Amino acid sequence: MSKYTISCCLFLLAFFAQAQENKPLEQNDSLVYKKNYGLRVGVDLSKPIIAARDVDYKGFEIVADYRLRPNVYIAAELGHVEKTSEEDRYQFFTKGSYLTVGINRNAFKNWLEMDNELYYGFRYGFSRFSQTLNQYTIFQKGVAIDGTSSAYFDPATEQPNRKFEDQNAHWVSLVLGMKVETFKNLYLGLAINISKLLRIDTPENFENLYVPGFNKVYATNSSVSFNYTLSYRIPLYKK
Repeated sequence: MSKYTISCCLFLLAFFAQAQENKPLEQNDSLVYKKNYGLRVGVDLSKPIIAARDVDYKGFEIVADYRLRPNVYIAAELGHVEKTSEEDRYQFFTKGSYLTVGINRNAFKNWLEMDNELYYGFRYGFSRFSQTLNQYTIFQKGVAIDGTSSAYFDPATEQPNRKFEDQNAHWVSLVLGMKVETFKNLYLGLAINISKLLRIDTPENFENLYVPGFNKVYATNSSVSFNYTLSYRIPLYKK
């Protein structure tokens, strides 16, 4: 009986000794790294680049996001565009502003001190703009030298400068993008927006084929656009 008791005591002493040896190791293995939380603000670099190459385009876009959770962000874009477009039969000038609001989710698994993003997200977009019809072409029957009608149609160009104000458009977008922290709290980003119109004003005898923030409107009422951003996170606190 005494041998049995001694054996049990030795077993318990060995168990508690092993537990005390393992305890510091467990504490050392559990490292905690706090991430910066705050407002990140930047600009779309593609807009001034396009404006420098295209005299018919002027625009800017401000981008911002705020981290709610380690991998979840509220995001928004605010911009203004002035653009002259030319189609087969008419030329028009678009001027207006837009706002998009939504959420991003980061799917990239960062290492300890990394803060990069490979994200997907959704946006709701709204634009208020005006269109000015600068000129359009009417095709009419030509007249032959002998005064008879010709089978050909001669174009006649008109310049009405007709303006359509207070136009509105609403859309939703799927956003796929990435952000890389190049320096502390400074990020370069690239994103693609796949958008679908929900509603757009259609004036009488005119069709809105370009919408600020949505870009060119195709026959399917859809659009694809890109942006290249440079942004800085204001570190308000860590969590």
